[in-house]
Amino acid sequence: MNNSRLVAIIVIEKVLNENAYSNIVLGLELNKSELSDKDKALVTEIVYGTLKYKYTIDKILCNFIKKGIDKLDSFVLNILRISVYQIRFLDKVPSFAVVNEAVNLTKKKSNIGASKLVNGVLRSYLRDNTTKYYNEKDNIERLCFEYSFTKALVKLFIKQYGPEIAEKILVGLNYKPDVTVRVNTLKLSYKEIWEKLIQNGYNIEEGYACPDAIRIIKGKNIENNLLFNEGKITVQDESAMLTAHSMNLTPNLYVLDLCSAPGGKTTHIAEIMENTGHISAFDVHKNKLSLIKENLKRIGITNTTCDVRDATIYDPNLFECADRVLIDVPCSGLGIIRKKPEIKWSKHIKDVETIVGVQRKIMENASKYVKKGGVLVYSTCTLNKEENEKNIEWFIETHPDFKIEPVFYGELDNINYNDRGYVTIFPNEYMDGFFITKIIKS
Repeated sequence: MNNSRLVAIIVIEKVLNENAYSNIVLGLELNKSELSDKDKALVTEIVYGTLKYKYTIDKILCNFIKKGIDKLDSFVLNILRISVYQIRFLDKVPSFAVVNEAVNLTKKKSNIGASKLVNGVLRSYLRDNTTKYYNEKDNIERLCFEYSFTKALVKLFIKQYGPEIAEKILVGLNYKPDVTVRVNTLKLSYKEIWEKLIQNGYNIEEGYACPDAIRIIKGKNIENNLLFNEGKITVQDESAMLTAHSMNLTPNLYVLDLCSAPGGKTTHIAEIMENTGHISAFDVHKNKLSLIKENLKRIGITNTTCDVRDATIYDPNLFECADRVLIDVPCSGLGIIRKKPEIKWSKHIKDVETIVGVQRKIMENASKYVKKGGVLVYSTCTLNKEENEKNIEWFIETHPDFKIEPVFYGELDNINYNDRGYVTIFPNEYMDGFFITKIIKS
């Protein structure tokens, strides 16, 4: 397959219609295609951009399709979506070329009537310079259209953080993320890896918040690089990197990672512990254990075992066995929209109550596995306070033998240190949104 727009539409169809993960299905379709690296980059741009700005694009399309977009054939609708994205948000593709490509692709894959509809809608949009697609006096409508978020999410962020911080969150979640890698100092020093990346033609910068991080500004797919394949670097967001650094890790500890897959934090713990002691890495999904094992093998970690375990079910054999316990709990994922923009449309606020119940069961069990004097670290990749602060407050109130120990990652604009000791990391151009709390058992 060598039509980049067609590949983009196939990916978007699977994400929006079949709830596929954008990063996974995109990788699969690109690997199957015969596209050049340049065209693969265009497909990636179109897919993530269209998913990111779907709300805004649909608002625009509804203005030109009087019967609404719900009755449109899905393939035709997604041709229109990727075309409006390219016209509105991309400078590198001339508008006339976008329209011609869309019309020809529709004619080939659908029918003449649909191609005429696509032609008419896109040309009408190009001629339109004055239409306002939202009520400019309504701040929520402005935020929804400008940053392309649902009203439910915009209202949630405003309710929990106030309008000013909420808008900063929306801005942060729309940044295009660079790839960040974590240096494995078990194999090479930071300086050695830095120099090797430059020798391999990468444009790089130091990490923003984490001493193990290097940001890849430009260069080929890092996961095809020998440094990655030999386990000398691991792709990981800096927010996630800070989790292991919050655990007071030293050599020869016994550590439980109760929600481990795909193993990024597990391997980081092992690296900090210098491959000593023992880590038991668990996950509820058997098929995901292979991801953890692959990472362990690639990096050269030998102090870690993997097993299937449901963290919501108590295991008395683990009672007060661990020096450190990490619970990076399942969550709504609202902090990682930079990387997975479909979360804007796939997550429903009403589902949060169920998620909170799962999180609290995991916290309850994890608390029993920590030795006295040991450390429990709770983390999420969401910005929803019901899953973050409210859970910690509930836990401390119901477990008087635990207390929060504040952590500090430096004075950075996007890191909020709460007076009670927990930390919220707001998304920006360098980091995902995240929440971390370190708790000590007395």
